[in-house]
Amino acid sequence: MNQRTSKMFKRWIGVLAAAALAVGVAACGNTSSSPNSGAGNGQAGTVTIGYVPWAEDIAVSNLWKVILENKGYAVNLKQSDAGPLFAGLANGQLDVFLDAWLPNTHQAYWDKYKNQLDDYGVWYQGDAKIGLAVPTYVQDVNSIADLEVHKSEFNGVITGIDAGAGEMKTVQEKVIPQYGLSLKLQSSSEAAMLSALDKAYQAKQPIVVTAWSPHWMFTKWQLKYLQDPKGAMGGAEQIHVLASKSFQTKDAQVAGWLKNFKMTDQQLGTLESYIADQGMDPAAAAKKWIGENQSVVNGWLGQ
Repeated sequence: MNQRTSKMFKRWIGVLAAAALAVGVAACGNTSSSPNSGAGNGQAGTVTIGYVPWAEDIAVSNLWKVILENKGYAVNLKQSDAGPLFAGLANGQLDVFLDAWLPNTHQAYWDKYKNQLDDYGVWYQGDAKIGLAVPTYVQDVNSIADLEVHKSEFNGVITGIDAGAGEMKTVQEKVIPQYGLSLKLQSSSEAAMLSALDKAYQAKQPIVVTAWSPHWMFTKWQLKYLQDPKGAMGGAEQIHVLASKSFQTKDAQVAGWLKNFKMTDQQLGTLESYIADQGMDPAAAAKKWIGENQSVVNGWLGQ
């Protein structure tokens, strides 16, 4: 990794780490806002967007924050783990969540709260999935079934993300028992997982991590998903916009805009690259992306 790339990676890790730190101290009713939240004049109203500190959610939540502020809204970005976020969305403390992975990752939360939520539809127009991944140089491990035999190479650990993530629940409750794994699922945060992955990759050491697509990790490092012959991780995923039941009445205009929201893999990847590769602040990256894709944004806004 050259010096410039290293600096950009550290900048992105810093963004994730700051968000993850706030998760650790926040409850849904008292959730820390991002440094840039609430900057709009609020003449058009106030929108509270809940988010989890995952790469795509940070990117698109900041994107919509900038879009709505340009329309005169005051926007609060509030983050937490998935469980409290869904609860806050259901009770109306939060208005919108842009990163609901269905039907698998967030299934338990959806089943619990779906009668109190509105689904505005799928926005990501690509192949979304979750799984366990290893660097491609780990040549003797190609399936989840291979992990037990080679567990000592991984120090008996699967490096995970925040404990409340649906993917973590799937690995702990389905993958580990179905494959008879004795490896320990280590919870941390996306930032900590990526940092561990980077360290192992530079040393060409084996590591297995919880992974998902879309994510820029697959462009930064040569990784491969482990095959899942038992189907324990579930099938294909879709990324949805969810809102509180009251939000349609509170602001039908914004609800309509969010229902129009669609991004291709290339569009999302470009936005994420401004943060991960160019080291831009998420709000600044959003402004840059909007300036280059105004016609796309106008389509979402019905203009």
